[in-house]
Amino acid sequence: MKDDIILLGHGGGGLLSHELVTKKFLPLFKNIYLERLEDGAVFDIEGKKLCFSTDSYVVKPIFFPGGDIGSLAIHGTVNDLAMCGGVPLFLSAGFILEEGFPMEHLEKIIESMAQAAVKANVKIVTGDTKVVARGAMDGLYINTTGIGVIRYEGIISVSSVAPGDAIILNGAIGDHGAAILSKREELGLDTEILSDSAPLNGLVENILKASVNVHCMRDATRGGLGAILAEIADQSKCQIVLEEKNIPVKEAVKGVCEILGFDPMFLANEGKMVVFCSPADAQKVLQTMKVHPYGKDASIIGQVGKKDAGRLILNTIIGGSREIDLPAGELAPRIC
Repeated sequence: MKDDIILLGHGGGGLLSHELVTKKFLPLFKNIYLERLEDGAVFDIEGKKLCFSTDSYVVKPIFFPGGDIGSLAIHGTVNDLAMCGGVPLFLSAGFILEEGFPMEHLEKIIESMAQAAVKANVKIVTGDTKVVARGAMDGLYINTTGIGVIRYEGIISVSSVAPGDAIILNGAIGDHGAAILSKREELGLDTEILSDSAPLNGLVENILKASVNVHCMRDATRGGLGAILAEIADQSKCQIVLEEKNIPVKEAVKGVCEILGFDPMFLANEGKMVVFCSPADAQKVLQTMKVHPYGKDASIIGQVGKKDAGRLILNTIIGGSREIDLPAGELAPRIC
């Protein structure tokens, strides 16, 4: 593939995204906070442990079954802060608008953002707007940045992942990606698939109250469950073994994947997360997740194995096993 221009795959959350960050940005921006390559920066200021994260949203279509670009922008940054073990507090919101964008659509989106912020118990405290000429972009892009406080005593990081850790997923994968694709491709399914876009900070708060042995958390957004676990395996240098039979996928999502030739392991999610915790606390964390609306279908999907080259292995339903690598390109552009 060409390395002298930006490709869609550089934004897909897979191998090209990883190489763009590690080979272009990281060498020049390198510092102890960025080197973690996690969902946000974690740092101390005057005895307070804080987390800080930013993300941009370019989803197409901007209104999709189960949500829209506005609520998605709130949920995404809230979830990134929660994955650091933080309690999200304040957000900024930046809007890039195309000339001619319908004011009615903007009003609907910012109302959705306001409702999502109330639900997630965060405040939008600053922001910015820019307008570009008609045809210079596609309607509307949103950036949200957030800050939160961390009260959890343990270190939640890929560096804390240890052999023997249980890996717990909070529900069925691929809903967001399948919802976007079914709307975009006008598949006309008998059963409408809704995005799983949701704020996970309440679920995370309950998990952290239940266990002092949570080692790592990650939401499975761009690149899906497969990409984020392949990254964690690589960064931790541990073998991760998954049991396919324990990974829930809705039948409608399987149907979209069969029609379009996708693997649900690599479809984007906006309300799914994995928790790495000590095996002794696995059942406690699992039961805590199951009593929360966003964790009722939680399942232990695998275990961290020995230190090795950092491989992700999937034990398949049919009895075999295969190694999962970061996807090389962009499965579905403009997904989040």
